[in-house]
Amino acid sequence: MNFMKSLIAGFAGAAALNILHETLRKLDPDAPRLDLVGKEALKKSAAAMDVAPPTGDRLYGITLAGDVLTNASYFAAIGMGGKKFMLLRAIGAGVSAGIAAVKAPKPMGLNDQHVANTDKRQMMTIGYYVFGSLVTAGVLALMTKK
Repeated sequence: MNFMKSLIAGFAGAAALNILHETLRKLDPDAPRLDLVGKEALKKSAAAMDVAPPTGDRLYGITLAGDVLTNASYFAAIGMGGKKFMLLRAIGAGVSAGIAAVKAPKPMGLNDQHVANTDKRQMMTIGYYVFGSLVTAGVLALMTKK
């Protein structure tokens, strides 16, 4: 499949994931807080490079942009295998990314409580990534429809 179409679809999936996350975190106090994990990771990275970390809205904006870019790149791979088994690739990619989002913070020295302290947060986190990957597959299917 065309790389540019895959990347556009990946951006659609990443945007959908972030819209879902931002909406649910404002409606449900027990929803996962991927944004807080991202902010913490950015602050730690800045400290490791001996650079002053951004604060406030700038920290939020840079974290959100980084999240969209990395998820878009990851989701773009869903389309690189062609149409055959695209739905299975999407589900596999979403589940894998979701599990990584739940399991990676602690070994990285980040606070995993934002995504892993309850079964609900863990399942919702995985669900966000599955949702984003399925949106990616859906956009790809629409873009390649004849």
